[in-house]
Amino acid sequence: MSYLEYNVKTIPAGPRKVLYLNWPLVLLLTAIACVGFLMLYSVAGGSFRPWVEPQAKRFAVGLAVMFIVAMVPIRIWRNLSALAYLVALVLLVWVEFFGIVGMGAQRWIDIGFMRLQPSELMKISLVMMLAAYYDWLDLSKTSRPLWVIVPVMLILLPVALVLKQPDLGTSILLLAGGGFVMFLAGVHWAYFAAVIAAGAGLVSAVLRSRGTDWQLLEDYQFRRIDTFLDPSSDPLGAGYHITQSKIALGSGGLTGRGFMQGTQSRLNFLPEKHTDFIFTTLAEEFGFFGGMSLLALYAAVIVFCIAAAMTNRDRFSQLLTLGVAGTFFLFFAVNMSMVMGLAPVVGVPLPLVSYGGSAMLVLLAAFGLVQSAHVHKPRS
Repeated sequence: MSYLEYNVKTIPAGPRKVLYLNWPLVLLLTAIACVGFLMLYSVAGGSFRPWVEPQAKRFAVGLAVMFIVAMVPIRIWRNLSALAYLVALVLLVWVEFFGIVGMGAQRWIDIGFMRLQPSELMKISLVMMLAAYYDWLDLSKTSRPLWVIVPVMLILLPVALVLKQPDLGTSILLLAGGGFVMFLAGVHWAYFAAVIAAGAGLVSAVLRSRGTDWQLLEDYQFRRIDTFLDPSSDPLGAGYHITQSKIALGSGGLTGRGFMQGTQSRLNFLPEKHTDFIFTTLAEEFGFFGGMSLLALYAAVIVFCIAAAMTNRDRFSQLLTLGVAGTFFLFFAVNMSMVMGLAPVVGVPLPLVSYGGSAMLVLLAAFGLVQSAHVHKPRS
């Protein structure tokens, strides 16, 4: 044991946990959030209202939540995984009957000081539940059909409820995030090949259902597909968002137009500039180098999570850490692909940068779980 390790172990348990926190990860998350504050200040025309001030308060609360979650032993979170999943599932059912409708979808619950989106809770609760399941399950049973059905049902149940809202983007994230944890747990590749084949068949069925009595998607979702395939077919209608987004991305060049000098956002050509399309504002003002800098921060978060998982001998902690990292990756990968025209517009926010309450608080709580796994890992 080194002199430094000896001195750390002599510190009382409470303060020692603070020292064991993954502080580089905290700093990276804070840096990403500060990029968000900067861009929200810009799109508001140089004002802290209406977006920067509430976003900063939410981030402060989220950081406090992350630290509180981190101080709780990881074994307690493992024992609460099933309860967290059931609570999120009940809230999704509650939304179906009593949820608030906004922008054509019924996704939120009004809890007074904010609108809670239960599907955001489910993204993390599902990862917790699957990690706990595979931690409990014997490794020899991982790929047996009977034991594969259970996690598949755990994934498909919330996916069906979220699709009904309707929220295609979150449904895809739940499906992909759950599948990622199953893959990490060691489920045989043949199951994933079968899912990919079934997915191809489903896509074919969806496209064939258009205009029939058994149409599988809403009309606006089909318009998003049309827009993805050919944005120029309706540049002032369904293709407006992505057309303006590409103009903003292209006009930024290598170094950008300068802070608060983006014409697309300042002149309100760019819709949803403070939420789903905030990355295009950043790219217009700071160019390719600005966009790559944010991407590097995101990549660094993933690297630190992978490193934390590799140094942890607890199976639940490993799966949970990598599952959170995978979900985080899906968030920014889908958003960036969406605004660049590489994927359909599905309404996925840019993590810690886009304006929003539920997504930020839940994501920071999820990283609190990652911190808990790191703080409480076995140390010889």
